[in-house]
Amino acid sequence: MMSSSSSGPGAIRTREGTVELNADRGADERITLVIENSGDRPVQIGSHLHLPDANPALVFDRDRAVGFRLDVPAGTSQRFEPGASREVAAVALRGRRRVPGIQIDSEYADALAAQEGSLDG
Repeated sequence: MMSSSSSGPGAIRTREGTVELNADRGADERITLVIENSGDRPVQIGSHLHLPDANPALVFDRDRAVGFRLDVPAGTSQRFEPGASREVAAVALRGRRRVPGIQIDSEYADALAAQEGSLDG
């Protein structure tokens, strides 16, 4: 039997109150999208996935989502059941607004490259 404790190995101590995620982000770094799962299986989007790289069964404005991720706590995800649709908040990735190593469609790679050029200037 396990018990919880506020001290000892594995203890988690938190400060009272709430934490606002991405509180330092301005309106230009936030968007809202409607995402629909048109597939026949559930799909999850992780907290740091570059949204245009999400499963192709998810239908949403991928062009608008270039450089953005879900605005959810790190390590969490949102699950979309088959046929489900809902509005989600997204926040801009920092830096060059990309996640290296993820395979993306060439159309979105071109859009990302164009955006990188504007961030370097």
